[in-house]
Amino acid sequence: MIQAEKVQKYFNGGAIKALDGVSAQIQKGEVVVVIGPSGSGKSTFLRCLNLLELPTGGKIFFKGADITNPKADINLYRQKMGMVFQHFNLFPHMTILKNMTLAPTQLLKKSREAAEAQAMTLLERVGLADRASAYPSQLSGGQKQRIAIVRALCMDPEVMLFDEPTSALDPEMVGEVLDVMKELAQDGMTMVVVTHEMGFAREVGSRVLFMDGGQILEENEPKAFFDHPQHPRTQLFLSKVL
Repeated sequence: MIQAEKVQKYFNGGAIKALDGVSAQIQKGEVVVVIGPSGSGKSTFLRCLNLLELPTGGKIFFKGADITNPKADINLYRQKMGMVFQHFNLFPHMTILKNMTLAPTQLLKKSREAAEAQAMTLLERVGLADRASAYPSQLSGGQKQRIAIVRALCMDPEVMLFDEPTSALDPEMVGEVLDVMKELAQDGMTMVVVTHEMGFAREVGSRVLFMDGGQILEENEPKAFFDHPQHPRTQLFLSKVL
């Protein structure tokens, strides 16, 4: 579904190589978990997949189309890739329901009735239907992040990208967000997840990618990755976080 070919992202005229020739494939229905130390290029890689960051070099294909081609309609492709950030990015002056229906009505041209019906179904699914008329300031961090996830789902995406979705949450709230993500995975949603949650990577991931220094140093299915890491840098990282 997504193919990255030798993607580079340089800053300061090449002095900082955030991504240094990253190649990866994400198949339909996979949950690809990206882990690594801070500053390894994980979030930059994720943001390049939907061109929130423009790569310095290399190509990214979505369902066979080269979205790094300047002539590509990137907004069209972005609609197919839901993104959930570390911070929830909800509009503070809008109710939860309005936050969820704004993009579907404006961009997908859904009727207000259809958008609201879908939003309520999704809110019901994450146990927050009773908060539809609340404002973001009235919600806990975990509730806001669950709203951010279902808001992205209102656009009927084909892929969901998660950039450290639990790292800004209190430990008690992490579980409720991970539960929603696990459900999505069980439903067959294609997902790329940058996270520090090793339990999630082990339990839910189809594959784990380990990044450091702007490169993918190792990838494998979770059991082999965690039980028998091959690269010395992976072994060192896991010895500190597990």
